[in-house]
Amino acid sequence: MPESVYQKFQKLIRLPHGIVLVTGPTGSGKTTTLYSALSEIKSEDIKIVTTEDPIEYQLEGINQIQVHAKVGLNFAACLRAILRHDPDVILVGEIRDLETAENATQASLTGHMVFSTLHTNDSAGAFMRLGDMGVEPFLVASTVEGVMAQRLVRVLCKDCKEPYKPSEEELPDDFPKDRLADVPLLYRPTGCECCRNTGYRGRMGIYELLVTNEEIRHLVTQACTSDVIKQAAIRNGMETLRDDGWNKVLAGITTIDEVLRVTKAD
Repeated sequence: MPESVYQKFQKLIRLPHGIVLVTGPTGSGKTTTLYSALSEIKSEDIKIVTTEDPIEYQLEGINQIQVHAKVGLNFAACLRAILRHDPDVILVGEIRDLETAENATQASLTGHMVFSTLHTNDSAGAFMRLGDMGVEPFLVASTVEGVMAQRLVRVLCKDCKEPYKPSEEELPDDFPKDRLADVPLLYRPTGCECCRNTGYRGRMGIYELLVTNEEIRHLVTQACTSDVIKQAAIRNGMETLRDDGWNKVLAGITTIDEVLRVTKAD
């Protein structure tokens, strides 16, 4: 994560109560981000209980519950049972329906920190998604403390990446061309034995962190569209997925094609 995003996320995951959501498509690293957050905050003083489908990593010192729909043990039923155990932090694998969303909201209102994932295209879309499920906008506004949207891009192979000077035609319209004065060369894949001739080796996240402030809470209560919420967040200093992608292109970590593959223009 960029340092600025990391510092804000650290503050979010240490709040005493509220909901922190991580959004993105399947396979974008949402669960890994949440597991990392739990690993950062876990201690003998904090009781953490999770309900997941499936449990992807075994975490020491954390109570993990596997969802089992055939016996009626779904996310909502798990959440109701977990609250009887007086946890400090709850991880719900995914908010899929109104019952789970309402239970998560009530848990955060009664002094618990709730982490969960949601399938939306960007961070601002999470508020509308919860509203579409049927949660009252004023409840969403008062409980959701932050939303992290993320994607994975392939990382250029360090052994064979090739510097080049991009032409005007190669640069997308929203690329920060003014910054090319400081970084005149970008990199592209070539392929070697180390990366099996793909030109890429490993993957990395690009992130968009929306921290809820008074302006955004007001817009959510008014049931404003995600575009309006996104513009307000950008005014308050949020870097979009696309911005973070371009930063990583300029740093020589990934390519323009990779960013275009996983994000759309803001």
